[in-house]
Amino acid sequence: MLSTCLLAAVLLPFVSAKPLLTKRWSDYEVKHAWNSVPKGWKCQGSAPADHLLDMRIALKQDKFDDLVTALYEVSDPTHEKYGQHLTKEQVDALVAPHPTSVDLVDEWLTAHGIDASTAERTNGGSWLRLPVTVDQASRMLNATYEIYHHENTEEYIVRTLSYSLPAALHPHVGVVTPTTYFGTMRSMRKTSFLQPEIKPIDNDHEIAAQLTDPASLATVPSSCSTTITPACLRALYNTTSYVPKATDVNSLGVAGYLDEFANNADLQTFFSRFRMDAVGATFQTVQVNGGGNDQSDPGVEANLDIQYTEGISFPTPNVYFSTGGSPPFVPDSQTPTNTNEPYLDWLNFILAQSSIPQTFTTSYGDDEQTVPFDFATQVCNLFAQLGARGSSIMFSSGDDGVGGGSCTTNDGTNTVRFQPNFPASCPFVTTVGGTVRVNPEVAVSFSGGGFSNYFAQPSYQSAAVKTFLTRLGTTNAGLFNTTGRAYPDVAAQGQGFQVVIGGRTSSVAGTSASSPTFAGVIALLNDFRLSQGKSPLGFLNPILYSTGAAGFNDITSGSNPGCQTNVRLFYCSPSQVCL
Repeated sequence: MLSTCLLAAVLLPFVSAKPLLTKRWSDYEVKHAWNSVPKGWKCQGSAPADHLLDMRIALKQDKFDDLVTALYEVSDPTHEKYGQHLTKEQVDALVAPHPTSVDLVDEWLTAHGIDASTAERTNGGSWLRLPVTVDQASRMLNATYEIYHHENTEEYIVRTLSYSLPAALHPHVGVVTPTTYFGTMRSMRKTSFLQPEIKPIDNDHEIAAQLTDPASLATVPSSCSTTITPACLRALYNTTSYVPKATDVNSLGVAGYLDEFANNADLQTFFSRFRMDAVGATFQTVQVNGGGNDQSDPGVEANLDIQYTEGISFPTPNVYFSTGGSPPFVPDSQTPTNTNEPYLDWLNFILAQSSIPQTFTTSYGDDEQTVPFDFATQVCNLFAQLGARGSSIMFSSGDDGVGGGSCTTNDGTNTVRFQPNFPASCPFVTTVGGTVRVNPEVAVSFSGGGFSNYFAQPSYQSAAVKTFLTRLGTTNAGLFNTTGRAYPDVAAQGQGFQVVIGGRTSSVAGTSASSPTFAGVIALLNDFRLSQGKSPLGFLNPILYSTGAAGFNDITSGSNPGCQTNVRLFYCSPSQVCL
């Protein structure tokens, strides 16, 4: 006898809509499908038909190409429109769907007995949010929803291995969730880890006193090669003497997930040990989509992020965004639950605000191949909107080199290929790799880096990547996509960070240390520009790969092996532009 899940997989192609639907709405074509259950998840059986889902529908944005053009114009230092960032209203106008798309989707919803006027419409009307039952979603999407259990996190979610849309909707709908994205928040990988082998230090008061006015990088003490503190970073990246002046308009945002909470008491202890002039400063916590703020449960990742963004950018205002996840699946629940697709929830919240931070950092990511292409595309496009509005968006590059584990593809062929990370692979974010040591800095071995299999190589980095590939030659030929978006774009220190957690100092490593470090420096640069009456830097990559390259140190040694290999692979950056 077939199990419930196996039987559902066999019958999936035969799921049909209500008989009264016209042929227009029953002419299905697959939007996305997995060939097997994603790694780590096990099917537990059919989802109850009356279980409510919090459905999101992304309509194709009518003038998105114009938005990208505008993004590159305002981000190109040689363009006459450089720095003339768009307003929220201007962005909304460019991402609004065509009226035909709106009418078709509304007609489709009505055909399934859903009052389209009740849908919450955001992002210029390009995103719809509405509660639907599993039964309704199954018929709308020709899908079979099951309950899935994650073996390591003990999480239960409702998902489908495949979903379809009527052929008439394919040109008008980008993605529907929750459907085939299994990369939920509790199974997302945060890019940091403890280093018990590095003995933490009590304070760096002596080091800080030596570095009040460093004349050159040569003044950075050798101890900073082992343990990193704000004093080390401020000296190494030459920000020690800069005092922010535009704190009334400039701010830095930290995106947090996984029930990770930044702790105020630990921040004060951190300041007393590693940046005494900042004692008493704090940060704002904004809770997104049910995110928590449990001050009795400090998170390693959250504390690392906020302590080092604050430690570098003080007294620039910092905002910690605590984005919530869904509770475990409750079979008899009648309340719509969060789709647990974190970047989407956070991005839609941020883009709905009239005023947003000029700098953001995020230290989380998934293997790109585990994120459905349609979902990844829509999320990446949302980052383009942030950049067009004048925000610089940093992401950590990951901590598995060119890929963790055996690096086999999940397309059924089990082919060995390097595995890029998402959203690090999105061309509209600035991805930060890791370095170690000083005088000189070298790429740290775990630093994520590679080439996207989803996103094409953007023009801003084509010359740099061509040079890199020429130097690389035939090394690792066939193991990566030479025409994809290459990353990281920059790199910064990523090992031996002194972080206070629950009142005690621990050593922490990961590119999630590198990203807030780089973001802190960018926040200071934005402060300087704003204090001069200029616009913030906005989307960084076009300037990083052109005129801005002169302000960086070139990382020319080190490697980031992965995929169970020990060969010399990519340096910290395909572009060789590193902080």
